[in-house]
Amino acid sequence: QVQLVESGGGLVQPGGSLRLSCAASGIIFSIDSMGWYRQAPGKQRELVARINSSGSTDYADSVTGRFTISRDNTKNTVYLQMNSLSPDDTAVYYCNVVFPLRVGGKSYYWGQGTQVTVSG
Repeated sequence: QVQLVESGGGLVQPGGSLRLSCAASGIIFSIDSMGWYRQAPGKQRELVARINSSGSTDYADSVTGRFTISRDNTKNTVYLQMNSLSPDDTAVYYCNVVFPLRVGGKSYYWGQGTQVTVSG
């Protein structure tokens, strides 16, 4: 069984910064991609950023140049550095981790979500 624990959300003023962390624990042999999604009230969940096992990254257009995703494979942890935050970034942020299965295919896990509110 795998658990994902997120931290780092909170309230920040426009223009401020936050850093989210998501640590995976349990029986882990390897990890494919790690990423962050967000869901604002009344909207669908959307991809914010993701990073694969080789370090290649993808970003939503709305966060490119402001957010940076990184991962520490020794800690099975993914980070999201968010700078120049705006009220449009207000949402619940979810960590997503993809594990390869020994029998083929993949297994997807989600964190519990952490609230990010940009206001002030």
